[in-house]
Amino acid sequence: MPNNQQPILNVPHVCILGGGFAGLYTALYLSNSAWARSGRCKITLVEPNDRFLFSPLSYELITGELQAWEIAPSYQKLLANTGVVLCEQKMQKVALKNREVTLEDGTALNYDYLVFAVGAQNRWATISGLRAYALTFRTLADAERLEAKLTILGASERQWLKVIILGGGASGVELACKIADRLGKRAQVHLIERGDEILKPFPSGLRKAAYRAMRARRIQVECGTEVIAVETESITVMRNDQIVELPADLVLWAAGTESREPIARLNAAKNERGQLLTRPTLQLVDHPEVFALGDVAEVRNQHKIVPATAQAAYQQASRAAKNLEALMRGKPLRPFRYLHLGDMLTLGKGAAIVSSFSINLEGQLAAIVRRLVYIQRLPTLRHRWQVLEHLLNSTMAKILRWFNYGTQKQNNRSS
Repeated sequence: MPNNQQPILNVPHVCILGGGFAGLYTALYLSNSAWARSGRCKITLVEPNDRFLFSPLSYELITGELQAWEIAPSYQKLLANTGVVLCEQKMQKVALKNREVTLEDGTALNYDYLVFAVGAQNRWATISGLRAYALTFRTLADAERLEAKLTILGASERQWLKVIILGGGASGVELACKIADRLGKRAQVHLIERGDEILKPFPSGLRKAAYRAMRARRIQVECGTEVIAVETESITVMRNDQIVELPADLVLWAAGTESREPIARLNAAKNERGQLLTRPTLQLVDHPEVFALGDVAEVRNQHKIVPATAQAAYQQASRAAKNLEALMRGKPLRPFRYLHLGDMLTLGKGAAIVSSFSINLEGQLAAIVRRLVYIQRLPTLRHRWQVLEHLLNSTMAKILRWFNYGTQKQNNRSS
C-alpha cells in the first residue's frame, strides 16, 4: 500500500483453511491481486505445520536427490511481504451459519469468505496391526520417519532386506522404485495391490514404463491380493484363496485417503466419499461465500470429476483466487476449467516417465524434464531460483567430476 494511501476500514476477511497446494497457492495468487495489494481485503492462512511440502518431489528425499529445504520451505519465508497472515493452528470446527472458524486453542475467527483446502488424510483399512506397524508417506514427518527406518536397515548386517508396499497407485509405485534404488541389491521390494491392476487410472504407456522400471529393480508386483494382518516382522495375505505369511522388515501403507474429521462433521452437501459438493465456480452448492478445493472437494469439469491431484489443485487455486476477487468486486464469477497437462512419475533415482499429449519420455531425460517442470511450479519466484541455482551448481559439479575422472584415466593410460 502506498505511504500516502489511508487504510481501508472494515475490509472483507478471506480465511483459507489448509496450506497445501490448493490453500497456499490461493493465498499467494489472491495476495498478488490488485484488490489485495490496495488493502481491500484481509487474508488469513490457517495451517498447523510450519513448512509447506511440495509433495510430488518428496520421493527424491528417499534417494538424496533433493534436500528438505528445497521441497519444504517454511511458510514464513513463502509468505514474507505478501500481506497474508499465517495462523499456525489446527481447525477444530466451522460454523457455516455464523461464518466462524474455531481453532484448536479455542480462538474464533470470523470470516466473510472461506476456502476449504485442508486436503485429505490416510484412510486406514480395517486390517489387524496396520496402524501399529505400517509407515505412511504423506507428510514431511512421514518422510523423516521413513528416512530413519531406511538408515537403520541400510546399516544393518542383514543379507536381505524385505520391504512390502501396500497399494499399487502412483505413490506405491514411486515409493517402490525409490526404495529399491536406495537400498540397492540387498532389497527385496514387494508391491501388493488388492485390485487387478496397478496405476489403473493412468494411460497404458505409463503403466508399461512403470512395469519395466520395476522389473529392472527386481520389484515383485502382486495384484489381486488381500492383506489380512500386519505384524512387527511379517504380513499375512490372501493369495489365490490361500493364506500366506510374508516376512517384512518394513511395511508401507500407500492406499487410499478420506476426508478429515472436521469436514466429516460439517453441515454441508457431500458425496458418498465425504467430499464437499461444489458449483462450477468452486463455491459450495449451498454456501456461495465458501469455496472448496483439492482433495476435500468434488469438482466437476463438463460433468467429469476432476482428479484429486496436485496438478488439479494448482489450477483450482488460480481460479479460486480470481473468483474471490470477482465476488468482492461484485463481478460475475467464471467456472473452473481443468486442463489435463499429462502425467509424471518418478521411477527410481534419476529416472522417470513423462506422458503429455500422447508424447512419452522415459529415463534420465524424463527425470530432468519432470524436475524442471516441478521447479517452475514451486510457490515463489525467489524459492524457484534458489532451487534451480542449487540444481545447476550440483550438475556442473558432476560434469567437472566426470571430466576430471576422464582426464585422469587418460593420463594413467599415457603413463
